[in-house]
Amino acid sequence: MQGLRARILVGGGLLVIVLAVAVLAMKWVWPTFSERRPALVEMPPLAPVTRSSRIVLPATIALSAIADAIERAPRETSGKLELPMLPFGSGPEVTWSMARGAFALAGGSEGLMFSTSLNGAISAPGGFGPPGGFGGGGFPGGFGLPPGMRPPPGFFGGREQSPQRGQASADSEHGIKVSGNIELRARPTLQAAWRLQPNLAAQVNITDATASIMGSKFSLSKEMKPVVEKAINEKVDSLQSWLADSAFLEQAAKQEWSKGCRSVPLGSVSPEMPNVWLEVRPTRVFAAQPVIDRSSVVLTFGVQAETRIVPEETRPDCPFPAQLDLVSQVERGHVSIAIPIDMPFTEIKRLMEAQLVGKTFPLDRSGAFTATVRGINIAASAGRLLLSLRVKANEHKSWFGLGAEVTVHLWGRPVLDQAQQVLRVADISLDVQSEAAFGALGVAARPAMPYLERTLSENAVIDLKPIAANARQNIDKAIAEFEKSTEGVRVDAAVNDLRLSGIEFDSRILRVIAEAEGTVKVAVTALPTQ
Repeated sequence: MQGLRARILVGGGLLVIVLAVAVLAMKWVWPTFSERRPALVEMPPLAPVTRSSRIVLPATIALSAIADAIERAPRETSGKLELPMLPFGSGPEVTWSMARGAFALAGGSEGLMFSTSLNGAISAPGGFGPPGGFGGGGFPGGFGLPPGMRPPPGFFGGREQSPQRGQASADSEHGIKVSGNIELRARPTLQAAWRLQPNLAAQVNITDATASIMGSKFSLSKEMKPVVEKAINEKVDSLQSWLADSAFLEQAAKQEWSKGCRSVPLGSVSPEMPNVWLEVRPTRVFAAQPVIDRSSVVLTFGVQAETRIVPEETRPDCPFPAQLDLVSQVERGHVSIAIPIDMPFTEIKRLMEAQLVGKTFPLDRSGAFTATVRGINIAASAGRLLLSLRVKANEHKSWFGLGAEVTVHLWGRPVLDQAQQVLRVADISLDVQSEAAFGALGVAARPAMPYLERTLSENAVIDLKPIAANARQNIDKAIAEFEKSTEGVRVDAAVNDLRLSGIEFDSRILRVIAEAEGTVKVAVTALPTQ
């Protein structure tokens, strides 16, 4: 009896020693077995990428600003006239002068309409008429006197009577008083050669042109209208030629073009990453024809630019376009800025560690097997991500409580959830080697594999909202520079939304494409004096 008991104790002791050695050997062999990382396929580096961004800027110029600018123009003008109806070939030099009243301005689909009153005179030194008085007639075509009426000698500049000393100079210079109004219509159009064609047309209405002779007044409105109209049209044609040839629009566009061609500091995507810059390189300017309504003139210009994130400030080369691209009316006041945000996988690892390290699955610790994530590493290979998890695995059902710290390798595919602005790892599956490592724990470990995959699917999520918010904040700062208003000009610009639209990656970097949408408008309440 004692011998049997001794044999049982010896046998049990030997079994315990064997099992203990087996457990120790398993704990020593298992990590070595599972540390072998699957072979990775090197991915080609991501090519430098640029995205197309657009700013469509409507400039609303109040009609009151245009009216104020016009009122600064001279109120008086004058010139010389040629009167071919004079009965002599070398008559006196005839001059005209006009003074305008305040402009009334109206706008509509037909263009801009300016109207004002005119008051002036047509005069000649010594008066109108041939030397020695009128004698036998006067101006043909209605400029002569009524039959039977003759002026006194020298009234129209005759030499038979000279003015007495001290007499008013009006006796030696007589004129025709003219009054009326002018309507000036402008239908401005943009030209591809960076010019603004005003398309001016003037209509003169002479309501009164009166000559006073011997106390009697004679209306010459009909005769004077073509004379005054010709003089006014010459001034309008001169103004139109000057405006059509003026390079003010091109010079203003070049100035703004140079301001937009630069790198804008954006700070860093996260505190652990270096500062980056948004390089803006404008490539095209487009514009729609002016739109005129009752209160304003709207000029809509658009700029298309290439934008990209660069690690340091650059000085891009941005040749100014020789032609303005004329398009049909476009959406007003829209800003669309697309930028790529590059994040190294070291940053992705840091963000994912915050989601996974310390988690135990199953979360309720039920079942024969649990595992706690101790660390994580991420690598890219052939369009997939390899997640290498360092886990503390424990088996609870057996008498020995087998456990070890192992590295489990899982494959997954990064997917951008645009609605939630998160990066998920989808289609997660255990690598063959990791499955074999779990198998070393026996049948109890296999039910834990779905828990592991499910836990990763639920928790291998990177919240990109802070990155998007940081990018938006930095773009807001860049946009704010365009809001610097000057006297008479107010600029309102804002980013209303920033969304993440896509991802791509290589062996080192994961790139997220962000698109900022916003509004911009310019209100002009006063035009520059120069």
